[in-house]
Amino acid sequence: MELTILLCFIIYTLLLFVVMHFSSKGSGNEAFFRGERKSPWFVVAYGMIGASLSGVTFMSVPGGVASGQFTYMPMVFGYVLGYAVIALVLLPLYYKLNLTSIYSYLQQRFGAASEKTGSLFFIISRLLGSALRMYLVVFVLYEFMFKAWGIPFWVPAVVFIVLILLYTFKGGIKTVVWTDMLQTTFLLLAAAATVVAVLSELDMSLGDLLSQSSDQGYTRMFETDVHHKKYYLKQILSGMFITITMTGLDQDMMQKNLSCKSLRDAQKNVMTSSLLFIVVNILFLFLGAALLAYSSATGFALPVNEAGAVVADKIFPSVAFHLSTFTAVVFVLGMVAAGYSSADGTLAALTTTFCFNFLDFGSQDESQPTVARRQLRTRRWVHVSFALLYLLVIMAFRPFHNQSLIDTLFDVAGFTYGPLLGMYAFGLFTRRQVRDKWVPLIAIISPVVCYILKLNSQDWLWGYQFGFEILLLNGLLTMLGLYLASIRYKK
Repeated sequence: MELTILLCFIIYTLLLFVVMHFSSKGSGNEAFFRGERKSPWFVVAYGMIGASLSGVTFMSVPGGVASGQFTYMPMVFGYVLGYAVIALVLLPLYYKLNLTSIYSYLQQRFGAASEKTGSLFFIISRLLGSALRMYLVVFVLYEFMFKAWGIPFWVPAVVFIVLILLYTFKGGIKTVVWTDMLQTTFLLLAAAATVVAVLSELDMSLGDLLSQSSDQGYTRMFETDVHHKKYYLKQILSGMFITITMTGLDQDMMQKNLSCKSLRDAQKNVMTSSLLFIVVNILFLFLGAALLAYSSATGFALPVNEAGAVVADKIFPSVAFHLSTFTAVVFVLGMVAAGYSSADGTLAALTTTFCFNFLDFGSQDESQPTVARRQLRTRRWVHVSFALLYLLVIMAFRPFHNQSLIDTLFDVAGFTYGPLLGMYAFGLFTRRQVRDKWVPLIAIISPVVCYILKLNSQDWLWGYQFGFEILLLNGLLTMLGLYLASIRYKK
């Protein structure tokens, strides 16, 4: 089985390099940063599914059904509302200002300190979040394949980062748009094929699965306990603002949108993606129900930790590797696709943000041959440096993997994207001018206050538990700080 999986992985990787070869022909900085503004909107929309889902959704959403049922869906409904805000508010702004890095808006609205603060928070947020997603891919493949061969954890981690670096090195976002389309296809096929394989093994129909899951309570979508961290209104609100921040204020996701030919194309892309997300997440929740049905019918023991608690992130791979060679192969290909699609765009976005918001590429005359050559050389060094930093974060996270990673991911996002949400909201919905030098301090104080409040909320707020809505509170505190450090607008 292991050799079959390894062969399929090699074939899939070679296919990615074929796509890279054709998509990056004649590519320079314009293609790397902007995709030459020629990306077809439907290709971007489809590819964004894989880039947004990543290995965390691939693993944690199906595994989370065991403890959280279908209560993830209200958050998905919130995603649709968030995408509407992106299409109607943020994209028109970005296209009007003709931005390459979306954080250049902060410089125009507030000043250089605000621009660099926003850029730095994005770099921290995306580096941690994307490395966490990639870690999950490496972790699973190591546990179920490489560990049995005596290969240490760092070897597959290095291999993945090097491969991603190689196929994004030349084409950047132009290549990422097309490889994401391929990776989305493999990710969805892996989920669908596993559901079909499980139902075939149990001789069940999809209707039978739905009926059984409903009887066992797994299809419950709405948590009605207002104190619970997954209370459905909190989930909807959190999903909306998570999408606004982790997509609309995220250079990785917006760089793909800004590579479309026009604002109208970018808006069609975003709204199409939002509807596809509902269908795709229902597929992954049904996958989780199928895995639990298999465990119940066959007596297959779900993976547990030392304390005897079920490890959600190991349910899918455990069943896939136990069921058949076919399900093991499609699982690995889906995981690899999820890992690639999460990391490739991130490397391109981190490189773009650093080059434009810290090295001021946008203020230099790219038509001058000497400037173009210097920028190309600098961009390549920055790209390699971020790849190395990415690898270090993956290795550093390993000792802390002790819960469902989708919860960890959103916990991180709540603290790191909150200041970005507050800065953009204040800039868009007020006309006050902020004292630029105070912005970095405000952006640090706000998440620290939120972290302290989250730790003590049950004692201080009559049992209330903060969930993902801590992001909204973080943004509001940032807005309050900006208001206190601002003056009235003067013409």
